[in-house]
Amino acid sequence: MYQQIMIPVDLAHVERLEKALKIGADLAKLYDIPVCYIGVSSNTPSEVAHNPSEFTAKLQQFGMAQADKYGLKKASTAAYFSHDPAIDLDDTLLKAAKEHAADLVVMASHVPGLAEHLFASNAGAFAANSAASVLVVR
Repeated sequence: MYQQIMIPVDLAHVERLEKALKIGADLAKLYDIPVCYIGVSSNTPSEVAHNPSEFTAKLQQFGMAQADKYGLKKASTAAYFSHDPAIDLDDTLLKAAKEHAADLVVMASHVPGLAEHLFASNAGAFAANSAASVLVVR
């Protein structure tokens, strides 16, 4: 079975992640697998945090809240910073998966539309390039 679950989170859009968060937590509990919540942000102020330290703290609070909510025994968080997360997101998440030895990634996606016929979604691009198994949740 899997050894490490990674769940990428966007703290600016947590309300869109609930289904993926629940599925990831359910799998972690069912198979007693550690889960790591990964957040990617810029070094500059954003709608979520004013600086990297504040972002890291908010991500840690989020991870602890998820662990409490779902009764997870082994949960952690890791913050990654990029000059432009919109462009670097896929590469940053691939790096995070490798660094955390994630062999299962549970990530949220959105309902595909016209744009996905022209450009790959982040989840699709990540899945196409990841060594880990990827569960994309709509």
